[in-house]
Amino acid sequence: MTVSPILSQKTGLRTAYENVRSWSIQICKPLHAEDYVVQPSLDVSPPKWHLGHTTWFFENFILVDHLAGYEAFDSRLNYFFNSYYESQGPRILRSNRGNMTRPALETVLEYRAYVDKHMQQWLEQYEETTLPPALENLLVIGLQHEQQHQELLVTDIKYILGNNPLFPSYTSSQTAKQAASSKLSDGFISVAEGIYEVGYDGEDFCWDNELSAHKVYLHAYDIQNRLVTNGEYLAFIEAGGYEQFEHWLSEGWEWAKALPFKAPLYWFKEGEDWFHYTMQGLEKIDPDLPVTHVSYFEADAYARWKELRLPTEFEWEVACKQIYTEIPESGNFLEEGKFHPTAQQDENDFQFLGNVWEWTGSAYLPYPNYPRLKGALGEYNGKFMVNQMVLRGGSCATPRSHIRPTYRNFFQTDKRWQFTGIRLAR
Repeated sequence: MTVSPILSQKTGLRTAYENVRSWSIQICKPLHAEDYVVQPSLDVSPPKWHLGHTTWFFENFILVDHLAGYEAFDSRLNYFFNSYYESQGPRILRSNRGNMTRPALETVLEYRAYVDKHMQQWLEQYEETTLPPALENLLVIGLQHEQQHQELLVTDIKYILGNNPLFPSYTSSQTAKQAASSKLSDGFISVAEGIYEVGYDGEDFCWDNELSAHKVYLHAYDIQNRLVTNGEYLAFIEAGGYEQFEHWLSEGWEWAKALPFKAPLYWFKEGEDWFHYTMQGLEKIDPDLPVTHVSYFEADAYARWKELRLPTEFEWEVACKQIYTEIPESGNFLEEGKFHPTAQQDENDFQFLGNVWEWTGSAYLPYPNYPRLKGALGEYNGKFMVNQMVLRGGSCATPRSHIRPTYRNFFQTDKRWQFTGIRLAR
């Protein structure tokens, strides 16, 4: 499986670092000063915090230990920008990140510039030599970590703006609008019964939760050759899907009954028309675009209503690997700047990678021989392996070089502020 790595023979260390770091600033360019601070829900972090936290990662894990004579920009920032690393000391409560008007945005940007300057000094030492494997791994983890926060920046910014009663647009760009094919393909991909290898088995970077590669037995199954659309999900709503308990898991039914509005996040109805908030502002819902911002509860209920099911994460991975030999250049990723799902363009546009994260029916658990890392990096994935479900495939907010078929995302069953969607199986 060919993966588009951040570091390659054609990309020097300093260039790779600059490329990734610049995307965080680019994502924030359309924001007003006030947008950087607010935190409308526990799941959302202020953009200012993301910019500081990703910078803290490089300072705390690389510069402090590996650049001789380095002096921290301001040691007090450790308390503000540590996220959940118990090994790295005390930190503000996650729910209080939006209460911190100081440090000011100007200070956070100065912090980024200071750390970037010293990271370039550190990388200069290795221009004529090879970066030791352990340090290269640390650098790549820092860059991959920043790419994760770039996706969070997009989704958090959408939540911040989408919960403002003025429904301000993030950008006036209309690039998200894309003509759909005249007829959506409507079928399934068949996968034969057999023993398949899943998990990452390569030489490029992967997260610990993708290890170790192992074999699984799968019964013969069919998996949908496209994503579920807005129009199809709207049929579920109009058929009374949110009022019919038989489609819902017990916990999901209690969750659904408490919803203030029975529809995906950002949807609402005005008269006979359905609208939703997008990064371009309010728009009428396009029935041909993939549905997004649904919880696991909603995805599972929709599948039951259709008398089908969600694929397991292994069924999803095996099907994806049979379709793609490399990450598609035509996919809808962060770099396209659309920040909205696009319609299926033809019968070969299976949309497994990019567009929306796809809920699977698999609980987030460790693989056989899962490598339990020591120290701070051991806190990255393993300690979250409980009460969460696996999602696959990336979204329109995922950097292209960050995704691969073995990538395992995970969220609690009620979460839907990310670009999460549905693919069915049987």
